[in-house]
Amino acid sequence: MKALKTLNPYFWKHKILLFWGLLFIIASNFFNIYKVQFVGKSVDELAKNGNLGFNRQVLIYVAIIVGCSLLTGFFTFMMRQTIIVASRRIEYELKNKIYRHYQDLSLTDYKQTTIGDLMNRLSEDVVAVRMYLGPGVMYVINLLILLLITSVYMIKTDVSMTLWTLLPLPVLSYIIFKVSSVINKKSKIMQKSQSAISTFVQDSFSGIRVVKYFAKEKYIEKNYGIKVNDYQNKALDLAKTEAYFFTIILFVIGLLNVAVIFIGGQKYILGELSVGKIADFFMYINILIWPFSMVGWVTSINQRAEASMQRINEFMDKQSEIYNKNFDDYQIKGDIEFRNVSYVYPNTGIKALDNLNFKIEAGKSLAIMGKTGSGKSTIALLLCRLIDPTEGEILIDGKNLKDHNLTNYRKFIGYIPQESYLFSDTIEQNIGFAIDNPTHERVIEYAKIADVHKNIIDFKEQYKTMVGERGVMLSGGQKQRICIARALIKDPHIIIFDDSLSALDTETEQNILENIDTKIKSATSIIITHRESSAQRADKILNLSDIVDSATA
Repeated sequence: MKALKTLNPYFWKHKILLFWGLLFIIASNFFNIYKVQFVGKSVDELAKNGNLGFNRQVLIYVAIIVGCSLLTGFFTFMMRQTIIVASRRIEYELKNKIYRHYQDLSLTDYKQTTIGDLMNRLSEDVVAVRMYLGPGVMYVINLLILLLITSVYMIKTDVSMTLWTLLPLPVLSYIIFKVSSVINKKSKIMQKSQSAISTFVQDSFSGIRVVKYFAKEKYIEKNYGIKVNDYQNKALDLAKTEAYFFTIILFVIGLLNVAVIFIGGQKYILGELSVGKIADFFMYINILIWPFSMVGWVTSINQRAEASMQRINEFMDKQSEIYNKNFDDYQIKGDIEFRNVSYVYPNTGIKALDNLNFKIEAGKSLAIMGKTGSGKSTIALLLCRLIDPTEGEILIDGKNLKDHNLTNYRKFIGYIPQESYLFSDTIEQNIGFAIDNPTHERVIEYAKIADVHKNIIDFKEQYKTMVGERGVMLSGGQKQRICIARALIKDPHIIIFDDSLSALDTETEQNILENIDTKIKSATSIIITHRESSAQRADKILNLSDIVDSATA
């Protein structure tokens, strides 16, 4: 259970709540066991005096039993209100920590995994861990305390019967140890299969238009059925192992009842034990039956939690190569220089840029052209510092980009990616996403600059129109222009168009570029394009197709 050790700081953080939970466990088990002796005393009292008429002593015993049962119920309720609440709080903190870490990961890390797998770790795996934090911990501690208190009362009643009835427990512990390792392995296999389903569903619904266009619904359904069937087989295999686990435990508990009848009966015949004491032992054993029957389930969820925590730790242990070491606030003018910059994509080994050099002054514009695969988009990613150069350095205002305050630097960048991405929200929220609390007037202003306002006002809900997932309700050109408005609304000092005008006609493209020249004069513009008409507006042109060893614009 090594992976679960990473949760120890959370236990320490919520130690007060858990401490009270421990006290409530002790109290509930004490009163649950304490009442048992009065059951035996009632039986002996009735056997001695007969069961006819009013018996004041039996009535007192019954009152004690009822009172103890009420206290047991109250303290059990308080136990759940402390330990389970603590587990929910830890779940909340853990989900937030994982989500924050996901945002810190670099693009390279995201390319090495799938969205479905990331979602599964944040949802299903965290839920499995929470089950360990709550019921897993609570039932284990409850059983240990219950066993301790019960053993004390059983020994006080009869030592030899206690030894005979508790003798199988070490054997039961050994069986739990052996079977739990099998459960752990099968849990990990099942979790991987579940991640594969999540990934497949994510991909198929994200590309639903492609699926429908090629009429491949049956094909997708068939592949989904194969993955679900694989998951079902692994889940059933795990459930079968767990079923054996429960059966073994209940069989051992049954043997304990037989031992009580056999040994207790002999002692009664010899006059060493009363009927009431034998009844006490039955009560003690039956109180232990349910917690011990839960051992298999608890061990199962703890093993699943260990497998899930191991998967979570795989990502939590990843450290992004893109990190911030400067936290100062300052202005960015927009001078850009590439010095001997090379970049090799780690997942493919492809060298996208090789010893690239160029320089552009603040407020000027640079058009970057080149055939597919020449490294145009890589330059955009490097400028946003979504990736770092393999060799060389990028200077912003004469300072290495790695030495800049990354958060501060990105405030001054307006980046329009090649693939237009919109959130499942309103048009107004998508445009205003780049800044805090944008006014409606400002959203309209930049929608006009992006030449999309005239389309928005034709919609029934206008700026309150929901764009659908990834902007599916809009055309390609409308999505691109909304993305442009979103990038420009922050008044950036560096604007990067990563071939983001391709879905627009020439007239609309010219309108947008003219609006930018008029409204955002001081910004440094990087225009990645295939169109010569766009490139001709720039102060300098960098054609990557003509570069062999280096380029200077």
